[in-house]
Amino acid sequence: MFKIKDLLIQNGIKPTFQRIKILEYLQKNDTHPTVETIYSDLYKKVPTLSKATIYNTLDIFRKHSLVNVLTISETEMRYEFNHGPHHHFQCRVCGKIVDVEVECPHSMKPVLEGYILEEVHSYFKGVCRNCNTAQSA
Repeated sequence: MFKIKDLLIQNGIKPTFQRIKILEYLQKNDTHPTVETIYSDLYKKVPTLSKATIYNTLDIFRKHSLVNVLTISETEMRYEFNHGPHHHFQCRVCGKIVDVEVECPHSMKPVLEGYILEEVHSYFKGVCRNCNTAQSA
C-alpha cells in the first residue's frame, strides 16, 4: 500500500495535512461522495477545513488524475479516488452510486481517426438490488 504523502509528492503536489486527509478519505470511501459529504465527514477531524479548500484540493487532484469527477446527476458532482477505468451504476430509488466492471470496447481502440481518447464515461441508471428487493417485498 502506498502512502498518500508519497503519492502527492510524486505528482508535484505539496502534501499539506488537509490534502492528505482529503485524499485518504477518498481512498477509503468508495461511496462517490459530494463536497458536502466530504466536508461533513472530515470537519470533525480537521476543524480548519473549509469547503473552499475541498473544492480547490479536488480540482488540483483532478488536474493530476488522482481523482475522477462523476457527473451522473445534473444537480451534483461526485468524486472518487482514481483506480483505473470502470463504469458506474446509479440507483434512481436510493441514489447510491456503485462501480461496475464492464469491458468497454471503445477504450481498447481508437474511436475517431486522428483523435486521442483520454476519457470514456459510461453511466448505468436503474434500480439497485437492495431497492428492487424492497419494492418486490
